[in-house]
Amino acid sequence: MKLFEFEAKDILRKYGVEVPPGVVVGKTDDVEARIKEAGLEPPLVVKSQVLVAGRGKAGGIKLVNSVEEAVETAKRLFETPIKGLKPSYILIEKAIPHDVELYAAIVIDRSERKPVVLASRYGGMDIEEIAREKPESIVRQYIDPFVGLKGYQARLIGKKIGLTGKALASFAMFLQALYRAFVEYDAELAESNPLALVGDKVIPLDARIIVDDNALFKHPELRTARVEESGEYTEWEVKARKLGLAFVELDGDIGVIGNGAGLTMTTMDLVYEFGGRPANFLDIGGGASAELVKTAVGFLMEMPKVKKIFMNIFGGITRCDEVAKGIVKAIEELGGLKKPLVVRLSGTNEEEGRRILREHGLEAYTDPIEAVKRVISL
Repeated sequence: MKLFEFEAKDILRKYGVEVPPGVVVGKTDDVEARIKEAGLEPPLVVKSQVLVAGRGKAGGIKLVNSVEEAVETAKRLFETPIKGLKPSYILIEKAIPHDVELYAAIVIDRSERKPVVLASRYGGMDIEEIAREKPESIVRQYIDPFVGLKGYQARLIGKKIGLTGKALASFAMFLQALYRAFVEYDAELAESNPLALVGDKVIPLDARIIVDDNALFKHPELRTARVEESGEYTEWEVKARKLGLAFVELDGDIGVIGNGAGLTMTTMDLVYEFGGRPANFLDIGGGASAELVKTAVGFLMEMPKVKKIFMNIFGGITRCDEVAKGIVKAIEELGGLKKPLVVRLSGTNEEEGRRILREHGLEAYTDPIEAVKRVISL
């Protein structure tokens, strides 16, 4: 889960990092009053809070020289989409004069199974640009997760990007704080770009943290609904997440439901193999209840791009009779089948599942190839 810039800075502040003073405003807030309450004096930076990179290049970050200009800029940014997303929040900060911009990040290197620190004396641009234009400037330091980032390592990284004296000490302290936040918030990425060098100390002018979705149960304070604001998901993927469905939208017209990721992907391959195009991946998982099946079937019945549905179930811990009950519940709630539905059932309680479906006018297939040919032909 991506965090907004102001959330990432709030986290860094907890670890003793000095960040620019600022205030977050919403669309209905009295922006001028909020700025004055926060004691902010111009010049100020007005920043659109959207969960995508490249805000500066897209016009989402503006330097202003008066409170009145900040108010007008904030109003304008609320209506300015950044990569298709309009902000719900604007961050207004004290502008920090500086001459040097650095880059610092910690990310998981999955090939090495370790965190790695990336740092460069050239901040203010994408790491991809730095790697392309000045590859020799990027310092990489792997961290033993059992030991953590030691002070001498942080100082060595700082020296390699050209820092000395108090500036080096400030950078090392920042890097260790960033690493603590990275570990304790189960992050996939913790980054500051640009990291400004102001006199003899470093100050993160921007901050970015991405938390592993699988660790959100440990951070209930972060579990706010933001899938719509991330720009990563389609409208129907957002709806599916709210329903608790493991769903990915594709570009075809055949809705696919399976139990287990492997079977669902194999089912999609079968659809492609015989000339069809899946509209989605939808995995109801092992041991799915009738209620979950009902939700999944009803969801695809409502999805406009899905013209027909293929449900491929191999019952192990999933009971075929529970699946059949879920299908029946969906049909009853919808007032009948809105779209053609082809079901393949095999495994635990298969005969009972077939009987339930037969009583409601549905004949289940045993052979998945026969079933997929049938759904494509419809």
